[in-house]
Amino acid sequence: MTSVLIIDDDTRLAAMVAEYLRSNGFSVAHAPDGAAGLQALHAQPPSLVVLDVMMPGISGLEVCRRIRALPGELASTPVLMLTGKGDAMDRVLGLELGADDYLAKPFEPRELLARIRAILRRGQQAAPGRSMVFGSLEIDRDARTVTVAGQRAELTSYQFDMLVALAERAGRVLTREQIMEAVRGRELEAFDRSIDVHMGRIRSAIELDPKEPQRIVTVRGVGYVFSKQQN
Repeated sequence: MTSVLIIDDDTRLAAMVAEYLRSNGFSVAHAPDGAAGLQALHAQPPSLVVLDVMMPGISGLEVCRRIRALPGELASTPVLMLTGKGDAMDRVLGLELGADDYLAKPFEPRELLARIRAILRRGQQAAPGRSMVFGSLEIDRDARTVTVAGQRAELTSYQFDMLVALAERAGRVLTREQIMEAVRGRELEAFDRSIDVHMGRIRSAIELDPKEPQRIVTVRGVGYVFSKQQN
């Protein structure tokens, strides 16, 4: 059974969400703070973590950072962050720290369920074909891994899918809206900076010099293009 770990100090909200997710076939555990959440993650690794940003003690942002620093497969545990409605900076910071997606409070349980299913679906899908090679960059779609000159590049599930979407359309300029639609399957939210934040993370992982990107090039006023010819 697919398991979800909710890390949130709002016990009433967590209980409501847990009941809704259980009614939709999920196994759910709840931790009331960051420290308890990290312990629960180690004790019984979940399929996905729903993580609140604003918590006493260890903040959700710090919990996310610590998850991504864990050894082995725990580091790639999908994370969906819950943020305040107007806290755009928290969303950006969460994505920079490796969150797969975010949802602003208050939210409809149906939207949370849809986001969770989308994240898990991206992790399970394997695109046809084994690998795409561009110079020293190799993207293995079956194993969902990326290597640069033989060294593993760490990307979240969402960032991997963004990279694949770009690489499959190498040489073609894609707008932010087209990238979002290809990966997430929904229209870009107004003033949503998540594409640019994720792109920065991808460049940090795969570019020889992220400040002078050669693999993913910005086309000013339009979007991004993945270079066909790479070193």
